[in-house]
Amino acid sequence: MAAVTDHRDHTDPPEDDGRSRERGRQDGRNQQDRLDRRENRQDRQDRQDRESGEHARVEDERADAGQRGDTVAHARVRDGAGRVGGQGRGEDARGPVHGATARAEDGSGPAGAFGGGSGAAGPQGAWDDGLIARRVAEEADGRPGGAAAGADHRPPAVVPLAYDGPLRSRLEALRELVGLSRARLDGATLAEAGRVLDEAASRRRLSGQHTVVAIAGATGSGKSQLFNALAGVAISETGIRRPTTAAPIACSWSDGAAGLIDRLGIPGRLRRRPLQSGGAEDPLRGLVLVDLPDHDSAAVQHREQVDRVLALVDAVIWVVDPEKYADAVLHERYLRPMARHSEVTFVVLNQIDRLPGDAAHQVLDDLRRLLDEDGVALGEYGEPGATVLAVSAATGEGVGELRETLGHFVAERGAAARRVAADLDAAAARLWPVYVTGRRTGLSERAREEFAARLADAVGATAAGDTAERAWLRNANRACGTPWLRLWRWYRDRGEPPTDRLVVRTPDDEEATARQRVEQAVRTVAERASAGLPDPWAQAVREAAVRGSQGLPEALDEMTLRAAAPPGRPPRPGWWPLAVLAQASMTLLQVVGGLWLLGQVLGTAAPNLGVPVLLMAMGIVGGPVVEWACRLAARGPARRYGQEAERRLREAAAGCGRARVLDPVAAELLRYREVREQYARVTGVGVPAG
Repeated sequence: MAAVTDHRDHTDPPEDDGRSRERGRQDGRNQQDRLDRRENRQDRQDRQDRESGEHARVEDERADAGQRGDTVAHARVRDGAGRVGGQGRGEDARGPVHGATARAEDGSGPAGAFGGGSGAAGPQGAWDDGLIARRVAEEADGRPGGAAAGADHRPPAVVPLAYDGPLRSRLEALRELVGLSRARLDGATLAEAGRVLDEAASRRRLSGQHTVVAIAGATGSGKSQLFNALAGVAISETGIRRPTTAAPIACSWSDGAAGLIDRLGIPGRLRRRPLQSGGAEDPLRGLVLVDLPDHDSAAVQHREQVDRVLALVDAVIWVVDPEKYADAVLHERYLRPMARHSEVTFVVLNQIDRLPGDAAHQVLDDLRRLLDEDGVALGEYGEPGATVLAVSAATGEGVGELRETLGHFVAERGAAARRVAADLDAAAARLWPVYVTGRRTGLSERAREEFAARLADAVGATAAGDTAERAWLRNANRACGTPWLRLWRWYRDRGEPPTDRLVVRTPDDEEATARQRVEQAVRTVAERASAGLPDPWAQAVREAAVRGSQGLPEALDEMTLRAAAPPGRPPRPGWWPLAVLAQASMTLLQVVGGLWLLGQVLGTAAPNLGVPVLLMAMGIVGGPVVEWACRLAARGPARRYGQEAERRLREAAAGCGRARVLDPVAAELLRYREVREQYARVTGVGVPAG
């Protein structure tokens, strides 16, 4: 095979070889330039994508900042947006990430505003919750929890609320009470008790280290101004426009209260932090203060929000002014119904700077008088009750005392449990009419006996006993009577025609009469069993009796047939054969004496009148005497036989009535006694015995 060679390698001149190498180097440089340009374009595209993402996040934070109304945090977001945008706006040479880190380190960024770097206040001394700015720094640094500031911002562990033993026992008793009463009481009656159970369970799962206190008041009472005075900075809007507060605003003095505020339904844009908070030495640490709309606002939704939040907070501060402290709406709608919540109630007389001289003391005394009329216990002389203070939010007079009192109140960490206990007391008071009447209840033994007697009369137990007794006597007369008298009675009964003078009751009339007697007996026992019971339970007892009475007459008839005396003749005592023999002997004497006399008349027998006559006289007199003696001897067994028949019917009727009527009624009464016991546990005190 011939070899193939490239002749161009040998024929090219030296200058062409140099140009070729130069072109190769030029092509390599062009290719490298293209690669560099491609990498530059890719870098610019990636940088633009990152900047677009940063701008999108910043815009989201800017929108959130606009909703919050937080001007300082919003300014920081704008500043962060400028720095993220590039070096053309004064960006640090280290880039947006290092710039955000540097701001966090020197304390001027969000970490210093919230995380405990240089204090809670921002650079201009205004309040700042630090949420928006801290989120921007965390995203820029790429580490959660503000790691750029060198601090751990993980949410603190929430310690749930713990109820003591008596309160847990009362809650469990209320839960059992509601369960036992659901089939007897309507849902509206048990609604409040169910709400208390739900709210107690919900509050128990949340922080026990925080106390939620609401500030409520009428229009123009200055509650928002007092709210700002306690926070140390203008958080809630104040002014002459009414109503000023349109939605609840929450201010928390420490972390870990997010769940409690969520329970109140307050959005994030209405959550605040005071000017100085977070330190362990802060006397109000653990306080969550809520500024409510006016309870007398013309806007219906404002009043609804007030009622909703007041049912969820641990305590409430009622702010009144010298003009409206005696307002009927406040006392009749809120203070009087919540009189049992006095231990978690503060009543603050605001604007005392408007009162000259001793007028403030006079108004305060009159306010205490009105609270006493409302049933609100006052916490005076060391006794538990509502706290009444006089302050001026405008001048600061009394605010320090209120802050100190509130600090002690929060430090006790017992407001939530006291609020739940007060709710239990209020729910128990509402349920008092449906569980307690103050009268003895139940079905007495006498009422039971009378009911059984009425049923026995309905089935004719007495008549059945009399019939059985007469039947026994008739049988005794048949067995022990003289043959001639029995023959005559048989002939008389057989030959006597029936007459229309006797009123004969048809079976239908007897059945109708018996049914009426049964119904009357059931109504009577139901009324006696329900006497003294609350209306729902009395109705349940009557309904149980009526249900049991359905089919009771038919059951009594069937029972009467089974319990009646067996068919045939009654049993005979042991002395009956002797009586029959004696009666037969008397009859034989009569026959012998008569035949002897007849033989003397016919001349077939020797004349002897005395003996036959004596025999006949003995037979004639002895027969009735034996019959009379047997009748006397038969009265006792006949009576016992009739009484036994009556007893069987009475016991059968009583058993049928007990199974169908008395037992269901007793079950309802037992259920009522059970709920009474549970109700006594709910109240924590005894209730009148029933």
